[in-house]
Parts: sequence; structure tokens; C-alpha cells
Amino acid sequence: MKRFLAAVGLTLLGVGAVQAQSPAWPQKQVTVIVPFGAGGTTDLFARIVAEQLQAKYGKPFVIENRPGAGGNIGTTAAAKATPDGHTLLVGTVSTHAINPFLYKNLPHDAEKDFIPITGLAKLPNLLVVNPKIPVKTFAEFVDYAKQNPGKLNYGSSGAGTSQHLAAELFQLKTGAKMTHVPFRSSQDIVNGLIGGHIDLAFDNMTIAWPQAQGGTVRALAVTSTERSPQAPEIPTVAETLSGFDATSWNGLWAPAGTPQAIVDTIAADVKAILEKPEVQKKAAELASTPAPMTPKQFADYIQSERQKWSEVVKTVGIQIGQ
Repeated sequence: MKRFLAAVGLTLLGVGAVQAQSPAWPQKQVTVIVPFGAGGTTDLFARIVAEQLQAKYGKPFVIENRPGAGGNIGTTAAAKATPDGHTLLVGTVSTHAINPFLYKNLPHDAEKDFIPITGLAKLPNLLVVNPKIPVKTFAEFVDYAKQNPGKLNYGSSGAGTSQHLAAELFQLKTGAKMTHVPFRSSQDIVNGLIGGHIDLAFDNMTIAWPQAQGGTVRALAVTSTERSPQAPEIPTVAETLSGFDATSWNGLWAPAGTPQAIVDTIAADVKAILEKPEVQKKAAELASTPAPMTPKQFADYIQSERQKWSEVVKTVGIQIGQ
């Protein structure tokens, strides 16, 4: 009998240990930090996922936009949050694969201070110009940019973003010289284009393509290696400039130290969300492709992107800070 009771006791202790390692989630409001302004692609995907998770768990999932410094302000805030699964970060290729090599003395470590959860979406950037620019094709634009050094202004949602580096990579490959005008969000870029404050942008298709369809801007090329299913008539930059690839992507992270059980739960939840027909339809409307991954797959993908963009940053010679 004593042995039986002892065995039962050990079993209960084991169950308790498992429960301690796998805490119930969520227990309260979940704050989802978006380190960019409202209305951009990253913000839109964050809201899609947050709405679906809130509906499933019956707990508030609140989007907190904290733009600034190319996404670093919001990213740092997320890195310092309590690692219990109640603060998440929707970051991008910029925050986790570009900024670590672009900025000196960051107050966070994009690799060590976070646990990758899953990818959300991939999308090409779209080169759009103000209709006053006298070009109709990408090849014509290349010639025009080279013939007018320093006269063209291009917008991005901040130094080091995929939009910024796409333009820098364009200049590197063509020898063209343009002036960078940073904004706080993709919507601000579009407003700048329509208002004539900038001449062009390699902007997210989610925002730029509807404007191009409406005629307020002119679309010339996509920055992915393949044409976009949403705009198959628009050529790729790579069709003219061999090897050009500047695909944008976003994903979900938790602060380092967040229990793996919570990370795995969120990854599985998000995968199910991104596979829903209505979400797939919404993603297509946003000119993007859902990209759910396991935490391990996402971590590996981030590493490959870090290697690529670190080389671009070094080659172009961009660095911010002292």
C-alpha cells in the first residue's frame, strides 16, 4: 500500500511539473506590439491574427502601435516585456534581419531577446512612381534615374526597412543616385507620392497596388524573383536586373524566456488561422501569401535572411548611430 501511495504521489508530482511547464494561456489581455504605424501591411496582418485569437480565447488581444526608428522602438519594448505569452511582437524582415546589422548599439538583441513563433506573410514590394515621372516601363525608369542623378526622391517607412534597402540595392545595381525620404508608414508613403512630395517608392504591394489600380500612382515592377499572382502583368525587377530579390515578410515573436509550450500553442493557432479560407482570401486581397511555419522553421528562415541582408548592408555601406 505504501508503495502504491508513493507511486501515486510521484505521478501527481509529475503531473504538477508538466502543468508548471505548460501554463494555461492566455490568462489575461494579450498585447500585440506592432513597431510600425497603423494601416501598413504588418499592422493589417497583426489585426487579422489578433481578432481571430480573441474570438477563440475570449480574452482581449490588443494591438499597440509603437512606430519609430525603423521599428526599433516597438521591438525594444517587446524585448523588455514579461516573458509569459501576454506580450507578443509582430516584426518584419527589417526588425530581425536588417536592423541588427544597420544600427549600432541597439538596446535589444534581435536574436537573443526573442523566440521566433511563426511566419505570417510574404509579399513583394512594388516599385511605384508619381504619374508625372515620364516613364512607362521599368527599363525606361532605369535610364531616367541614371540620367537624372540626385533629382529623384524615394520614400520608405524608415531607414533600414525593406523598402529602403530595395531602393539602395537598385542604386547599387544601376549606379543611379536618389534621395531617401523616410516616413512612418506605408500609408504616409502613398500620401507623399500622391501629393508629389516624393517621386517613387519600393512600397508594400498591400498598400501600393490598389493605388496603382486606381491610377494615383504608376506600377513598374515587383521586387520578388517571380511575378505576383495578384498582378501577373507587372514584371519583376529581376527580369531587367538579374538576381534582384527584395521580398518583404512579417512574423510573430515572443520575448525570450516565454515557455515553449505557449510558443508552440500560438504557432499552431496561427497556422490554423492562416489556413482558413476567409483569411486566405483576405491575404490575396492584400497582395500577399500566408507563410505559417513551425518555430524551428521560422528560426531557420530568419537566419537565412539575416545572412543575405547583412551582406547587402555591408556592401552598400549603410550604418545608423555612433
